[in-house]
Amino acid sequence: MPRAKLTVSLPESLWIHEISTAYPDTTFRVSSVLPGSDVAIGVVELAAPNPVPILAAIDDRSDIRDLELLWKHDETALLQVETSNPSLLVPLQRAGVPIETPFSVEDGAVTWELTTSSDRLSTLGDAFDERGIEYRIDYVRAVDASRAENPMTDRQLKVFRTALEAGYYDVPREATLTEVASALGVTKSTCSDVLHRAESSIARWFADEYADARTPV
Repeated sequence: MPRAKLTVSLPESLWIHEISTAYPDTTFRVSSVLPGSDVAIGVVELAAPNPVPILAAIDDRSDIRDLELLWKHDETALLQVETSNPSLLVPLQRAGVPIETPFSVEDGAVTWELTTSSDRLSTLGDAFDERGIEYRIDYVRAVDASRAENPMTDRQLKVFRTALEAGYYDVPREATLTEVASALGVTKSTCSDVLHRAESSIARWFADEYADARTPV
């Protein structure tokens, strides 16, 4: 079962394309969305030094049926938007690919992380192509269900938790490696080896799930 990350160029006819390109330094974070055949409703959070002009620009759009300001605090606003143009979501509906939230929109592009079958992912690509929607596949990775929730073995997890609870990772450190090994009833070298493998598993899992390969070192 693949997990894919896609960057999709928003059609220019969409309100979010115009607004996000007019305010390229603003990130629009969609926390939930309800698609329909001729309407889409979403809850969107935006952060900007002055959200008021952005809200006014959204409200002026002819494809916005309803705009509700749910709350505003300093530079952050949460709003519910109802639009009469759900065209970007139609390919996902046709392919039967669930929308994972939250997702972000920046400067005319949306980033989606999707978990689905290879066939549905292929159908989604065809649906984008048919509608002339440009997209880029940032990565496709196989998801191993047995390892998806916990990248460590049971033994590695036990050693890691013992070290964590003992304060081995605190700053300043509250427990030495010798003390962790003593609590587990193993030698210091064994404890070090298992703990190193656990740390390696966590680091690789984090890199696969969250690290952006395009970020310069």
